[in-house]
Amino acid sequence: MEKPAITIHNISRHFPDGGSALIDIDLQIDQNEFFAIVGPSGCGKSTLLRIIAGLEPKSGGEMTAPTQQAMVFQSGALFPWKTALENAAFGLAMRGDRQATATAQKLLDEVGLKGLESHYPRALSGGQRQRVGIARALAVDPEVLLLDEPFSALDPITTQNLHQDVLKIWRDRQFTVVLVSHSLEEATLLADRVAVMSAGKIVKIIDIDLPRPRSRDKIFKKVMEIEKYWPK
Repeated sequence: MEKPAITIHNISRHFPDGGSALIDIDLQIDQNEFFAIVGPSGCGKSTLLRIIAGLEPKSGGEMTAPTQQAMVFQSGALFPWKTALENAAFGLAMRGDRQATATAQKLLDEVGLKGLESHYPRALSGGQRQRVGIARALAVDPEVLLLDEPFSALDPITTQNLHQDVLKIWRDRQFTVVLVSHSLEEATLLADRVAVMSAGKIVKIIDIDLPRPRSRDKIFKKVMEIEKYWPK
């Protein structure tokens, strides 16, 4: 049996004021799985993602996860003084990789940004900035790709196109994806399993046993099933 990509046991995140973002989280995410975490604002889903990424400390519990990870943020988190190509190459350049520019160029082509390499973030649309962020994440050849609501600020058509691009890249490259989203529809369209969070706890994990590609009319029953566990 293949070892899980990520194993989380009894993870908590407490704050000095006595508040808690996470309470006794137990979770296993499989190799090459597309896993989604949903829940209302403040439920702890982004905190959990940041702990997986090593960007935030846990207060207790144990976790095993690959060190080779990359994250795409909601805002894109690009350097405004760097071009699209320089942003995409940044992670590799910091490692001293002599092929950083060539690798970044190839990935920008792959995510549909050929010809925009010299553009600065201010000259790119929201969707284009997210594509640069995806290219930068893929450049380091991650075992786990973490997506922190990367589509939430985009228009519906751009979001739909990016969904298809991310699914294609995931199928072609075979890595684990963990997506945080507030959209039940988005999670059901993309993921193999969906975890519903409430008040720092996982209240339910639901298998999305539907063939891909999925259409919005075909996921309706699954969305309704997930919605039953959404905090009232």
